[in-house]
Amino acid sequence: MKKIPELLAPAGTLDGLKTAILYGADAVYAGIPGFSMRARAKITVDEMKQGIEFAHKHGKKVYLAFNLFAHDNDYKLLPQVSETINKLSPDALIVADPGVLTWVQQHHPKIPIHISTQANICSADTVKFWQNAGASLCVLAREVTHPEFKQIREKCPDIGLEIFIHGAMCMSYSGRCLMSNFVTGRPANRGACAQLCRWKYDIVLREKESGLEMGLEEDDRGAYIMNSKDLCLMPRLRDVLESGADSLKIEGRNRSEYYVGTVVRAYRNAIDAWAHDPENFDSEIFMKDLNVLETRGYTTAFFDGKLGPSAHDYETTRSDSDYHAAGVITNVTDDYFVMELRNEIKQGDKINFILPHTMEKVIVVLDKIINDKNGDELLKMSAGQNNSLRIEKSKIDKKYLDKFEPLVLAYKNK
Repeated sequence: MKKIPELLAPAGTLDGLKTAILYGADAVYAGIPGFSMRARAKITVDEMKQGIEFAHKHGKKVYLAFNLFAHDNDYKLLPQVSETINKLSPDALIVADPGVLTWVQQHHPKIPIHISTQANICSADTVKFWQNAGASLCVLAREVTHPEFKQIREKCPDIGLEIFIHGAMCMSYSGRCLMSNFVTGRPANRGACAQLCRWKYDIVLREKESGLEMGLEEDDRGAYIMNSKDLCLMPRLRDVLESGADSLKIEGRNRSEYYVGTVVRAYRNAIDAWAHDPENFDSEIFMKDLNVLETRGYTTAFFDGKLGPSAHDYETTRSDSDYHAAGVITNVTDDYFVMELRNEIKQGDKINFILPHTMEKVIVVLDKIINDKNGDELLKMSAGQNNSLRIEKSKIDKKYLDKFEPLVLAYKNK
């Protein structure tokens, strides 16, 4: 029997969590602000509790990221964190610091422990170390190649192994970057990274004696010298699925629900297609869905070993996609759907709705724009301030109507 790995998605907001579940994630990960890599996540403890209840209602899991590297002062606040953990009752805690792991074992001994990518696990011996320390799963570093993963899997058959399959690549060692903290005071390990690797740099020659500064000539490829493309293992998903990973992780704690839902949907459909007919599995079909996202371009990163120049974009950090988010369904009435806008919509725009658990899309051409607040007909409508428009059900093929519900996503051409 084929092993079907868990599909794990990020949850930076309550809507993001629900969207991930709706579009097919088996589990989501989130964190307590200030005590994880999710310091900028826009989800409160009360919302997290709602999200966990929502996930459990759908038979899914929620892992709580607690992967900071704690200073002595942090331990003074852990009793408060303990109360929060008790209130939330997550399905696992994701940690990186050995001291925090010991604290979790002492205060929450019944909660499974996952070791974060922050621990930079790159070998079977390191996996065994954490297994002996009490971990039930290890998240391997992005720097681990596919051949290395297969060796680790063979040597460590009785512990969960998780790998990243999609999302932003960190130019430091899996998030252990000092640049952000040093230059801006925003620590990467607390989720506040300023992403200095995405900045445009100029090379300047400074003469010590005269104090003279002068720019050095550089070509167009020299400006964004640390700008990695985004990780995407969809082209190699067959190899990933055949290698025996227990969990496939999507990065995106600060991404929109549109991003999360689109990525989860693509990988969910792809995994299910492989499970149904592995011999005829073709990842290119599902790659088309990922190409509608605004990304920095894609790379398989360290999957096959040493990186080449194609893994970086030296010219720009802007998206190379021709599409962007149009909106998200927020309400359903007897006669129409309400779509809250994420970008400006104009009369005549073609809207592509992405439906959960299917490869099919529904296209609607907006021959008129009806403001949901007052019913006025407009030529265009901008996003923001919860601006929403109505889409009449009569425009939708009846066989799809039951798939339109709150959190269903849509995109359009730029």
